[in-house]
Parts: sequence; C-alpha cells; structure tokens
Amino acid sequence: MNVNRRALVALAAAITTASLGSGILPAQANDRAIVEAFYTDFLSASGNKDKMMLSEKLMTPAWQSIGDYSGKNKSREELAKQIGGFHQLIPDLNWKIEDVIVSGSTYVVRGRATGTPKGPLFGVDGKGKGFTIMSIDIHKVDSGKIVTTYHVEDWASALRQLSAP
Repeated sequence: MNVNRRALVALAAAITTASLGSGILPAQANDRAIVEAFYTDFLSASGNKDKMMLSEKLMTPAWQSIGDYSGKNKSREELAKQIGGFHQLIPDLNWKIEDVIVSGSTYVVRGRATGTPKGPLFGVDGKGKGFTIMSIDIHKVDSGKIVTTYHVEDWASALRQLSAP
C-alpha cells in the first residue's frame, strides 16, 4: 500500500467514525454511477457537451463546490460555466478516477486530470505542453444526486509542468 492509498484509507476511516450515529444512509446502487458520471461526462471534455443539463442531472439544485474556507462556494450553474470554459481552453481535458472509498453516502475520490491547454492556463503559456495533476474530492450523495463536493486539485503542479523548460 503506498502513501497516497494510506492517506485515503485514513480519511475514509475518519469519515466513517464521524458519521456513526449521524443518520447517514448506506449508498444507493446508482450513487456510484452518479459520482463516476461527474468525472467521465461532466468534468472530462470528451463527455456530454451540455454541462448545464448534466449539472442538473448529477447535482441537487442547492449543490455547492467547496474548494477552500473562503466562504465563496460555487453553485452547480457556476461550475458548469467554468467547466465549459476549461473545455474550450483544454479541449482534451480528461478526468479519471484512480481510487474510490465509500462510507455510507460519502464518496472519497482520488482523481487524475490530464490535458494540454491551447493557450495560457492561469497566466502560464505551456506552448503546447500538457499536464497531469491529482485531485482529492469528497462527494456527499443523497437520493441519487450529489449534494456537496469538497475538493482540492494540484493546479500548482500543472503550472510547474507547463512552465518547465
């Protein structure tokens, strides 16, 4: 077991411990398919192009994207617009699930994003170079839709890869 896997197992154990007695229901059969579609259809450029429609299919109306503690969370509509912009800039953006840990209705996903921007990404022009980054996401799912997503992506690594000589 490598360090990343150990960290994910420890995180899942902590979530399980925290959720005991909290009334969290076991995962429904189609919940994993919803989480998988978030990556293959919504985040990846090769998926369905109607990101707004997909956001409505996969996420609750009150869904929030929480990427930090600033209090400036994204709505599903804001994320759908952002992802559409990413796909224009990175037409080969691909998000792959590397590992999933399930605890009740909580899905912890270690993902890998790859892509080659056709222009500057966050101000860095990679001049045709690609990137590979890791992401860690925690999705809360209820009644077949994602309610909340906590996430961290290693965009700093992408910028280092794009600016490397």
